Amino acid sequence: MTNIRCVWKAGALLGEGPIWDEEEEAAYWVDIKAPAVHRYTPARGLTDTWAMPEPIGCIARRSGGGFVAGFKSGFAFLDLASGHIEKIGDPESEQPNNRLNDGKCDLKGRFWVGTMDDEESRPTGWLYRLDPDRTWHHMDGSYVVTNGPAFSPDGRTIYHTDSFRRIIYAFDLALDGTLANKRVFVRLPHADGYPDGMTTDSQGFLWVAHWGGWRVTRFTPKGSVDRIIELPVSQVTSCVFGGRDLDVLYITSAWIGLDKKAHLEQPLAGGLFEVSAGVRGLPTPRFAG
Repeated sequence: MTNIRCVWKAGALLGEGPIWDEEEEAAYWVDIKAPAVHRYTPARGLTDTWAMPEPIGCIARRSGGGFVAGFKSGFAFLDLASGHIEKIGDPESEQPNNRLNDGKCDLKGRFWVGTMDDEESRPTGWLYRLDPDRTWHHMDGSYVVTNGPAFSPDGRTIYHTDSFRRIIYAFDLALDGTLANKRVFVRLPHADGYPDGMTTDSQGFLWVAHWGGWRVTRFTPKGSVDRIIELPVSQVTSCVFGGRDLDVLYITSAWIGLDKKAHLEQPLAGGLFEVSAGVRGLPTPRFAG
């Protein structure tokens, strides 16, 4: 049986977006709805939290220091030490009910972020690419709820999730950042919940968190189920590889959407979990801008 450990009973309303900082040997993650950035440093068992002024969907380390972030109000640079936020711009200023959700950097240091309808009812969300020169590009849509993305080890495939429709898509990713050959990679059955955040390992397998599904699933590069990790919480949101050897899977969760009875039955909901994955992951790329 897989040994799952809750390393932080954070009680996150909507924990999401974990990244691993190899220099600090720490996992960063966000709480979107009770806006905050969290840091867990496993070697010292330390936890840190920085409150944010608005909903924050994702962060990525910058090559020059600090973070790039996806806030409700758009892209921004974030310095946690000083609390300074430098606005870059809002790709959807005409959609006041939308917000930036999940995002990650590719091997070229570009930041890929999906937007979504915060009321989760209208297909107004799109996938964007923020380049190091601070320009953004409208890449694919439309979606009600976006999640992911994740990238193959060679950087030539990007996976992106239409959570509302329970579909994970794969695209060919060219060196210049253009997309082609959109196809269905995985379609989850209703009983398995909704595909949420995800990451890839060094073998090119895709690890997917299941919102409402109590699990993380490892899929082969062909899209078949290879392994299931069951968790003691239903709202499993995302995952990332960390640890000195990148062989520990850190998993985020949420308690939003649970009624009082379910919340009592899931006291670890909103916690950060870790599990020895038995395989190595990939380093978390940094934003090149």
